[in-house]
Amino acid sequence: ALRGVDVIMMLRMQTERQNKGLFPSFSEYREFFSLTEERIKLAKRNVLIMHPGPVNRGIEMPAEVADGKRSLILEQVANGIAIRMAILYLLLGRK
Repeated sequence: ALRGVDVIMMLRMQTERQNKGLFPSFSEYREFFSLTEERIKLAKRNVLIMHPGPVNRGIEMPAEVADGKRSLILEQVANGIAIRMAILYLLLGRK
């Protein structure tokens, strides 16, 4: 699924649901689904990494990936806040 992609969009693992048996253990999740440098090598060389935050570092991806040069995570989170504020402004009558 990562071979040749331009952008990798991760989703947040909702750790609060882990205790309900909907997810495997954290170590099993990390083994099968974590975005590692090795997996990133399957994508295009200049791939961009996105994630809506907050990132469960060490589970969804290592800190080096989340904070690395390819990561747009902090920009995505900051822009998401501005977008939500604009939507609320429009929905609440521009007051």
